[in-house]
Amino acid sequence: MTKLASICVYCGSNAGTRPEYAAAAKAMGKAIADRGLTLVYGGGKVGLMGILADACLTAGGRVVGIIPEFLALKEVAHPGLTEMVVVDSMHTRKAEMERRSDGFIALPGGIGTMEELFEVWTWSQLGQHRKPCGLLDVTGYYADLNAFLDRMATDGFVNPEHRGMLHVGEDPVSLLDAFAAYEAPPADIRIKVQQT
Repeated sequence: MTKLASICVYCGSNAGTRPEYAAAAKAMGKAIADRGLTLVYGGGKVGLMGILADACLTAGGRVVGIIPEFLALKEVAHPGLTEMVVVDSMHTRKAEMERRSDGFIALPGGIGTMEELFEVWTWSQLGQHRKPCGLLDVTGYYADLNAFLDRMATDGFVNPEHRGMLHVGEDPVSLLDAFAAYEAPPADIRIKVQQT
């Protein structure tokens, strides 16, 4: 069982073209607050990021934003968070988000969302942490990605145990339930390198 006190959510700085994306961000923020968890996210007030943070705050939750200085200076930082941490770079931001979080969820987003999720999932695969990672698959947004990840495992580029480490859920409550029940694979599986 995983002890959860804080959840990191990666998501778009745009709201996307479908109302379901905003609804999912609101539902995730509320679900995190309802469980008494702290939301850790990228600190923005725009797009799904802002919707997520506002929903968590409205539901009485605690929200920590972590933003690099160059983005804060562009006035995209959320002004009403419980805590705002301004860091020197994107690299520092990701490391601080990992340090402060007990699990990681990607909502719909773009390049940055993908990069953040894949890096933290890679760290888990390599045994650098034992925290759950997951996708909130809103209206099939991640269906093609999941099919490709399955192909990676089928074709021998991803260990099946590593593939199974990435949870996929269609609603925030079930995804957080899966996180609470998560047990990381043994270290020897997580760091196993296939010999060719």
